[in-house]
Amino acid sequence: MEAHSGLSAQDKRTLGLSSLGGALEFYDFVIYVFYAKIISELFFPSGLSPFWAMLNTYGIFAAGYFFRPLGGVVMAHFGDLVGRKRLFSLSILLMALPTLVIGLMPTFESIGYAAPLLLLLMRVVQGIAIGGEIPAAWTFVSEHVPEKKIGFANGLLTAGLSLGILLGALMSLFISLKFSEAQIHDWAWRIPFIIGGVFGLVALYLRSYLKETPIFKAMQARKELSKELPVKQVLARHKTAVVIGMMFTWFLTGCVVVLILAMPNLLTGAFGIERSDAFTMQSAAIVMQMAGCILAGLLADRFGAGKVILIGSFCVAAIAGIFYTSLGHVSHSTIFILYMLLGLFSGTVGMVSYSMVRMFPAQIRFSGISFSYNVAYAIAGGLTLPLVQWLSLYSKIGAMYYIWVVCLVAFFTAIIYRSKFE
Repeated sequence: MEAHSGLSAQDKRTLGLSSLGGALEFYDFVIYVFYAKIISELFFPSGLSPFWAMLNTYGIFAAGYFFRPLGGVVMAHFGDLVGRKRLFSLSILLMALPTLVIGLMPTFESIGYAAPLLLLLMRVVQGIAIGGEIPAAWTFVSEHVPEKKIGFANGLLTAGLSLGILLGALMSLFISLKFSEAQIHDWAWRIPFIIGGVFGLVALYLRSYLKETPIFKAMQARKELSKELPVKQVLARHKTAVVIGMMFTWFLTGCVVVLILAMPNLLTGAFGIERSDAFTMQSAAIVMQMAGCILAGLLADRFGAGKVILIGSFCVAAIAGIFYTSLGHVSHSTIFILYMLLGLFSGTVGMVSYSMVRMFPAQIRFSGISFSYNVAYAIAGGLTLPLVQWLSLYSKIGAMYYIWVVCLVAFFTAIIYRSKFE
């Protein structure tokens, strides 16, 4: 397969279906955030203070993050032993069904404390699913496409995950324009969950047309599949790769959570930018991040993932410094342009997966990527927003210092990665 560098029709179909499935699965995972306030009012006792109801709602959201490593490690274990395709399909089923259930389930008023408990269970299953989906997708497409297209494939896949966030934001905007606040609170909030669940099941059906990866089939034929627990091999023989993968994942988390997900709250809360303007900026920045992921992939295929992350992390730090220090001092149009540039260069994170594909051998690749990515994302995903919130006590642009730290870590990790793996 490495003899030719172009993408065959089968490669393109694999890439397209994998990216679409990843987008829908990420949509299902993040749509919860956009309706957190309504969920806090409907799934907890009415006598509970808004603060505690919201805290419980975010706690249930966090449970999805904390169960990612478990889902990722268990699903990757079987992915390395029985095949990539089966686990790739299972992950989307485990995401689509809970999303559909959340959209249909009764509230606290109908079933009492069973409502928040059922909601927690659904988020745990979603966490397990997302923990398996992303490493599965990266492994699956990297083992399908030609050697010289692995960077592009991973960039496109990571862009698909950003597309999932964008779809969630656009769906929330559509619902808010189409229905009144009372209608949304009564029943319309369910629509995005039901649509996400149905589309997820459609994506599951489409994935049935995908084929097992040539690399896995070749290992199976030569009886080269891992004879011992894959994650045990990862920790015993690939510690450096695990640490590098975790540091790169921290960079990815910062660029997604701080620069994209949390940005509207900063713009509207600390700098008085209109809510509609903030969400318009966010949506445009997501599109730029998607373009950045694909561009980073094309560059990595030519120059290597290490060099792309090295230069990209430096550029993100530099533009973040200009962007944050400009807030409140320059026109909205200038802020918009700077934010678009920040979104574009943050697309560097599209090469985090490419670096991990390169570091782990095929026999334990799924487990290696899954362990590094999910453990790091569970820790960083859980701690990032509280840390940024704490920094904002000392400065309105406290988020900038957090981004500087993760960029610095990514910069020096890229130097180590290049010396050891490129």
